[in-house]
Amino acid sequence: MDIDYRIAIVLAPVVIAASWAVFNIGAAALRQVQGFFDREA
Repeated sequence: MDIDYRIAIVLAPVVIAASWAVFNIGAAALRQVQGFFDREA
């Protein structure tokens, strides 16, 4: 069973970009949620 690494090479930049976007959006979303709860108190 031989693994075709071309799929990983093609998908790696997409996965890296998606994870970077989720990381950045997630950080902003957490700040927004924290601000919402701080404002409510």
